[in-house]
Amino acid sequence: MKRLIPILAGCFAALSVQAQSTLQQYISQAAGEGALAGTPVSIMVRDMAGNVMASHSPDTRLTPASNTKLITTGCALHAFGPDYRFKTGLGYSGCIENGTLEGDLYIVGGGDPTIGSADSVAYRPEALFWKWKTLLRQAGIERIHGRIIGDGSAYEGHLEHASWNYDDVGTYYAAGSNALCFYENAIDYDVAAGPEAGSPVQFTQVYPETPWMSTLNYGVTGPRGTGNSLYLYTTDLAPYAQLRGTFALGRRPKTEHFANKYGDLTCAYYFWKNLKETGWEVTGGYARVNRSGHISGADESREEPAAKPVLMGSTESPKISDIARLTNWRSDNFYAESFLRAMGEAATRSACYDSCRVAIYDVLEDLGLSTGSIQLADGSGLSRNNYISARWMTDYLLAMRKSPAFGAFLSSLPAPGEGTLSVARLSRKGERVRMKSGSMDGVLCYSGYILGPDGAPRYCFSLLTNNAIAPVGKVRTALMGIVEFLLSL
Repeated sequence: MKRLIPILAGCFAALSVQAQSTLQQYISQAAGEGALAGTPVSIMVRDMAGNVMASHSPDTRLTPASNTKLITTGCALHAFGPDYRFKTGLGYSGCIENGTLEGDLYIVGGGDPTIGSADSVAYRPEALFWKWKTLLRQAGIERIHGRIIGDGSAYEGHLEHASWNYDDVGTYYAAGSNALCFYENAIDYDVAAGPEAGSPVQFTQVYPETPWMSTLNYGVTGPRGTGNSLYLYTTDLAPYAQLRGTFALGRRPKTEHFANKYGDLTCAYYFWKNLKETGWEVTGGYARVNRSGHISGADESREEPAAKPVLMGSTESPKISDIARLTNWRSDNFYAESFLRAMGEAATRSACYDSCRVAIYDVLEDLGLSTGSIQLADGSGLSRNNYISARWMTDYLLAMRKSPAFGAFLSSLPAPGEGTLSVARLSRKGERVRMKSGSMDGVLCYSGYILGPDGAPRYCFSLLTNNAIAPVGKVRTALMGIVEFLLSL
């Protein structure tokens, strides 16, 4: 029996070598023909001991698109811990006399990206506002002779990364995050074609209300079959927006989601509105603390230095692990950027993007990873200035396996058929896959884990493609073929 053991071990080793050779042949062939022919590709597959099973140009750095969220969410979970919750403070200036706040009430943002969100994980605005009113009562405040001020000044710098496409920053998926947000800094409009080509697009603001905003309609009804290219161009420097682009004649009306650069003011407005609707006396209006640290009202025309409010308490967000799960399932750019800015603020006391990169690199180095061969510009992958290789991505996936937050990280990854992977068709064995997709024009990437029968990771992989001109469906089919092959091993 003792003599039989090494013989069996040798057989299993030979089988493993044969399987690896077959996998390598399959990947090399897939990467050089069909939809991937002439397309820059970086592929690597490894077992959880770090052994390379197969690869193709594994050190070629490519733009990972939303595969970047794997890095952002994992680093945030590792840095903060899965049970971390963002805090939003309530404070005041002036004094409290006989139940009256003679001064302004401040909503002090701490980076909670879920305030006012429609996600199931978030607290409904009315429920959150009830908690804030409870804090007011506990402080002895029954009426407010002053304003409601949204303070998102804890995060410095621009809401958006400088490398994002100009067209993107008017859309909900490039809204940009701040320390105090509302409804993920998005704004919804119902849009429809006009009566004839060349006529103005019909649009109506749905939610949230932004009564301070002046929006000009330059949207044009396009000829039939020309599609939808509407964008809402906004800035947080002035309360003006322009709707531009075309919406084809005969196209079905829809709700479009654009960017709202005044999340802090929107939050203040809705709490002010809730207070008045529930019988509270509020003699002032609503305002925000702008980027310069000054209070500006709805018209942005008058400014005064913001006070340092006296804090009376705070409320907490859902757990960061729950938000991370939504981030990866839905590929939510807003949540990912919020995580990155929170890491920057916590590590360097600055949420500017340069500081955020320093912060996330520090977390990666704490995980034992080298950052000399990568470039990370943002947290969502919206920037084309992110560069990683398949080798580095598998290094990262292996390193996360050793993090105390790995369970929460793995749970945040969808299986094929879930979330943004709903189009990734695999066999029934696909339930053993946990991965994140990443896509933009010419870019399609998948990275993640193959689980064993016990539910533990068995392999990790990264499949990165850039500059593809083949239809995205054909590129996806080629990459899913590799994943299917892994499931057969």
